[in-house]
Amino acid sequence: KHAAVLGELGVNPDNGVAELYTKIQSLPEAKREEIEGDIGEVYSARPELAMVNSSRGITHLHVPSDVIIDATMPVIVRDGGRTWGPDNELHDTIAMIPDRSYSTIYQATIEDCQKHGAFDPSTIGSVSNVGLMAQKAEEYGSHDKTFKAPGNGAIRVVDTSGATLMEQSVEEGDIFRMCQTKDEPIQDWVKLAVNRARATGSPTIFWLDPNRAHDAEQIKKVDQFLPTHDTVGLDIRTMSPIDAMRFTLARSRAGQDTISVTGNVLRDYLTDLFPILELGTSAKLLSIVPLLDGGGLFETGAGGSAPRHVQQFLEEGHLRWDSLGEYCALVASFEHFGEMHKNDKAKLLAETLDQAIGQHLENRREPSRRVNELDTRGSHFYLALHWAEALAKQTQDTELQAHFT
Repeated sequence: KHAAVLGELGVNPDNGVAELYTKIQSLPEAKREEIEGDIGEVYSARPELAMVNSSRGITHLHVPSDVIIDATMPVIVRDGGRTWGPDNELHDTIAMIPDRSYSTIYQATIEDCQKHGAFDPSTIGSVSNVGLMAQKAEEYGSHDKTFKAPGNGAIRVVDTSGATLMEQSVEEGDIFRMCQTKDEPIQDWVKLAVNRARATGSPTIFWLDPNRAHDAEQIKKVDQFLPTHDTVGLDIRTMSPIDAMRFTLARSRAGQDTISVTGNVLRDYLTDLFPILELGTSAKLLSIVPLLDGGGLFETGAGGSAPRHVQQFLEEGHLRWDSLGEYCALVASFEHFGEMHKNDKAKLLAETLDQAIGQHLENRREPSRRVNELDTRGSHFYLALHWAEALAKQTQDTELQAHFT
């Protein structure tokens, strides 16, 4: 109905409804109100949309980045298959995910909860992850190989001789994304998986589907490299994502730990799913990524929290980001540096920071959601205070002790 006007304004549906609302502000009042009224009629006639912010009328269609699968789905599962509606109440919801390769794990999780009920955070087993990421593996290296099909036909991948390596039928508007994974990162991935299995004694599962071409090639590599390691006494298996999820959920319910060994997308999904089921957020999760040349990346998740945090900060000047995950990452980075360089000071900094985090948690020094209460700044102050106190009490390094006394 309004295609011509919206076309003149340059409205791109891919950018969400928020862009439309912004651009129609330049129209004459009568036309703008007509468009807004028509949108309101569609909202009232169609099924209610899940909301990002009910009080402000912001739906899941407003901005593409407001809703991401890995952060949204675990919360829906934790809330019993419900999400927030326009009335600011939780309602049963249907989640539509354009991903048939990996998102089946959520269906398996939902079915498990329907059969066995909610998870008990006090007894649930932990699920750690060994992710395949090195040298732009899989989706990490796909940005320059992602295309929108200009018409109906096929997209082919060819080698330098012109031979077709693979071909995919597409329709106009389809998004084609090619991923590639090199041999060395897979070797390292297998090595890390064996190391974690040895260190923990937990069952270690490669989440790979033999019926999927990409996974089938990876299974060949895993089967090639596993025999080069000492796996005696270790429980290392390969399962399809659905079977792996069912196996892992059963162990978690029994309070048992499991190691997941996955590619990029499943790493994203799982490192949000299990922390959110257990803690309600992934923002307190420590992520350690060993690098091929011996270094490491130590980080934490965001749990999809940025939009709400930024909104409150801009409106009230109150930042409530909890840096607990970053503190834990700093401990791990000091530990790694201390081990790599035989640096006792770094090891001591890690040990005392770990003690400070314990005090931080005991004294409930995390930021509050409410303005005029403790915010991120105050929380950081108390962490620094507890760390300084721990350094002043220790007797292993008198120089550091004197500095902080």
